[in-house]
Amino acid sequence: MEKQQTVMDTIHILYESFFEQEKKIADYMIKDHAKVINMTIGELADACGTSVATVSRFCRKCEVDGFHQLKIMLAKEMADSGTGTPASSHISRTQIGQSLQNILANKIDEIRQTISLIDEKQLGTILDYIKTARIVQFVAVGNTIPVALDGAFKFNEIGIKAAAGTIWETQLAFSLSLGRDDVMIAISNSGESRRIVKMVRQAKENNVVTVGITNNPNSTVGKCVDYHIQTATRERLFSNEICFSRVSAMTVIEVLYLFLTVGQERSYDRMSRCESLIADEKL
Repeated sequence: MEKQQTVMDTIHILYESFFEQEKKIADYMIKDHAKVINMTIGELADACGTSVATVSRFCRKCEVDGFHQLKIMLAKEMADSGTGTPASSHISRTQIGQSLQNILANKIDEIRQTISLIDEKQLGTILDYIKTARIVQFVAVGNTIPVALDGAFKFNEIGIKAAAGTIWETQLAFSLSLGRDDVMIAISNSGESRRIVKMVRQAKENNVVTVGITNNPNSTVGKCVDYHIQTATRERLFSNEICFSRVSAMTVIEVLYLFLTVGQERSYDRMSRCESLIADEKL
């Protein structure tokens, strides 16, 4: 069954493409979309300081037929989450306990939606390619580099040769050595990093199997790779400034790692050996 991204996923993905007046609507919905369910289109326009026409255009950009359908989809998403109410975006030093619960609720929402978007059949195919790969290269720039490094460590720990780096030029040079027996896993929130796109395209020229982990399946990376795993992020819940959440991408790496490990005696043996060697270095 095909997985569907939520309206809130779509808003986060498309945020940078909205006009300023449309961003006012997006900001309002991100902060308090529960109220939108009981609003008329005119009330939402007034609350956002924009027009009814802008709200209608916003709905079309979000790929829904109109404001009424938008409200129905929001209500369904809230019901499917099992909470009946959306997670609050409020964080305050004067309310640390409640703020911690707000952060937790939003991170759980990120993970839940990321898992729900994974296509089971495609995941099985990706796992098969990784298991038989000569080498797996994780490529990333900026904030996603820690995710790539973690992925390489986890794969090497269970006996799957993997590489990752912190310097783009080194990553690019390494990618030139990949061939048809290798896999490249490209990690990019937006899917629009020129450096990532360049490495993916080069890999495809060499018949490398390419996998993208991005927030947007319609991004340049999403459309370029052979296989795509979509992540769900709530990066704008607490600030209008971009503050990339790595939780969703890390979750995808954990999913790959666990499926590659389970039931594999060779993986268990290698993991145990690696952990014992690391333990020798601890006080």
